[in-house]
Amino acid sequence: AARLGAWFMDRLRAIDSPHVEEVRGKGLMIGVVIKESSGTARPFCEALEHKGVLAKETHHQVIRFAPPLTITEEELEFALEQATDVLGA
Repeated sequence: AARLGAWFMDRLRAIDSPHVEEVRGKGLMIGVVIKESSGTARPFCEALEHKGVLAKETHHQVIRFAPPLTITEEELEFALEQATDVLGA
């Protein structure tokens, strides 16, 4: 979890997005903070859901990724591709 979480956070931080204020977390529990000027995190979570990735809106501005500890790097790659599409828009 620590290795994959650090890798996933680094990749999320590398997304060129006008919406992301910060990426934080520990292990595979990761939060992507959405800038208030971009609205709440809910529409981003709904867009991710339509692309096959489940994430939870928390505290109005945070997209929470909390995958199972058995997730593979390939599955995280898929989630990263979808997050790039959603957050890069």
